[in-house]
Amino acid sequence: MSGVIKCKSELVFCYDIKDANPNGDPTDSNKPRIDEEKNINIVTDVRLKRTIRDYLYEYKGYNGNDDKDIFVRELKSVKKKEGIKDGKARSEDFSSNTEEILGKCIDIRLFGGVLPLKKDSITFTGPVQFQMGRSMHEVELKYIKGTGAFASQDGKKQKTYREEYVLPYSFISFYGIINDKAAEHINLTEEDINLLLEGMWEGTKNLITRSKFGQMPRLLMKINYNKEGFFIGDVNKYIKLVTDLRDEKIRDVEDFVLDVTNLRNILNKYNDKIGSVEYIVDERLKLKCDDGELKIKDLLTNKMKQVEL
Repeated sequence: MSGVIKCKSELVFCYDIKDANPNGDPTDSNKPRIDEEKNINIVTDVRLKRTIRDYLYEYKGYNGNDDKDIFVRELKSVKKKEGIKDGKARSEDFSSNTEEILGKCIDIRLFGGVLPLKKDSITFTGPVQFQMGRSMHEVELKYIKGTGAFASQDGKKQKTYREEYVLPYSFISFYGIINDKAAEHINLTEEDINLLLEGMWEGTKNLITRSKFGQMPRLLMKINYNKEGFFIGDVNKYIKLVTDLRDEKIRDVEDFVLDVTNLRNILNKYNDKIGSVEYIVDERLKLKCDDGELKIKDLLTNKMKQVEL
């Protein structure tokens, strides 16, 4: 096991979705979440964390075996038939032993959580936090209606109707931060962070449910600082989507470029406070700066490191 992380880091994660629903609102007919003032698509941080949890559970062995588990996952209640465990019952799976929960459950080490124990509750502050994701352009909401395969009732000739809302396209940006001080109290390791990055990238690619199929990761950056207490903040705001189309008409990553001029400038301004920048970039994503096309490896000289998943 690698040691506890030693530096603060910022995260930028961009992915896109086509003809699907990135994050439905159950209180509004499960429509994709939209900021109606700006016509911007919103994805909750909870949705991204679920993507990561599901990937670690399904592909990396965090399924309750070999001292590796995911704490926040749906489990059937033993005491109540047909029911789902609540937080207290889940804590009892570990005999309410907080050290055991921290040792086994990578999602608690990453994101923290509230553990409702028998006599009291304990709150762990998660070192990894994300803001809500937002599309970098205005989106178009489409309503689709079709017929199902089955009749409305047995023996009827009339088939049921299927209704849903989708986005033809959305390019979504998430901003996050990894707090080294919180990591000290929760034993978050470099190995955990490597799995976090893998879960963000590969987990997004492996969302192959009907409503989520069509999502692809495009850009992931982790900026690691070497000066205690320092970080730039809101680094995602230094990236701009540029297109010749009306925003709502974007349908593919080929329809725009990301202007990273301001990002390059701010990274170079604080070069001495940055230890490294780790990245993964999809080969179809195009980047530009004020003097033409730019390869991501040239953002910050001698400090760019490609992540190997």
